[in-house]
Amino acid sequence: MKRYLLVFAVLVLWGVLVLGENQPEYVIRFSTVAAPTQPQVLAMQKFAEIVGELSGGRIKVEVYHSGQLGDQKTQLLAIMRGDLEMTSDAAPSWFADLAAMPEFGVFEAAYVFRDLDHLYRVMTSKVAQDLFEKMAKKVGIRVLDVWYLGTRELNLTAKVGPVYKPEDLKGVKLRMPNNKTFLDIGRALGATPTPMGFGEVYLALKTGTVDGQDNPLPTDLAAKFVEVTKYIVLTDHQIGMICPVINEKLWQSMPEEYKVYIKKALQVARYYMNWTVLEQEAKLLKVFREEYNMEIIVPDKEAFIEHARQYYSQPEFDKLWGEGMYEKIQNM
Repeated sequence: MKRYLLVFAVLVLWGVLVLGENQPEYVIRFSTVAAPTQPQVLAMQKFAEIVGELSGGRIKVEVYHSGQLGDQKTQLLAIMRGDLEMTSDAAPSWFADLAAMPEFGVFEAAYVFRDLDHLYRVMTSKVAQDLFEKMAKKVGIRVLDVWYLGTRELNLTAKVGPVYKPEDLKGVKLRMPNNKTFLDIGRALGATPTPMGFGEVYLALKTGTVDGQDNPLPTDLAAKFVEVTKYIVLTDHQIGMICPVINEKLWQSMPEEYKVYIKKALQVARYYMNWTVLEQEAKLLKVFREEYNMEIIVPDKEAFIEHARQYYSQPEFDKLWGEGMYEKIQNM
């Protein structure tokens, strides 16, 4: 009897070893335009570390920063084609344009979210999740998570002068990512939006090609925009997010346990990023004022909210997003 038990144990051990050896291995390139010191890249590196540990090294993630594999649009198109595995640069505004699903645009409209908790209530709701699923089937991009990028504030050059209300932005060339949702944000704030790739912004601010840009405070520091600007205007006009995405065919090819490893690792990375961004936002105003001699302006936020509400009341947005969707999400 003992002999049979010993043979059985050996067979089980052999089976475990053979099956383990036959488990597939994946090399995933995880790309972003963000600079290496930004919370986004640090979170991607945390994800790579955790998923590597959970998978026993069978999922190897290579992090590419600073646009090494292309700008935001190039990366997303590559994921659609299957030429790139993952990017963290995806967001609803890009889905609206590249996936031809304009209903996504409402999730990044100015002042659509009250705070971070509200953003997560909406983005984990059936409304958002159904859109994610539809996009995966339509264009082959699978949204895996939602990370807090930060609250976007105006960042302006000395030429502009202090800005307290939307009228002060008249004629101001405000750099925006080159998609409709963000160009509409610029108009909703009262500025003249100027489309431009992220990698071009520093020089454009320095030379006066644009008069300002908008980003979360940690991005302003990491990208060194604070070196060539004078004002931070605390408009709080967008609670920003990024959505790590993966090629859908690749995702469906993976064993279920690998999908669990990836989702668990992304959850760790999400909390790591969210905490890092929130901590930096709490500390950076003092740094900007004392180390970079910037002027911090508290504007008439209600005036900006009302200006945005009037802008988004145009019929075109009901056609793009669904009737009354802007207000429905604000009240969700």
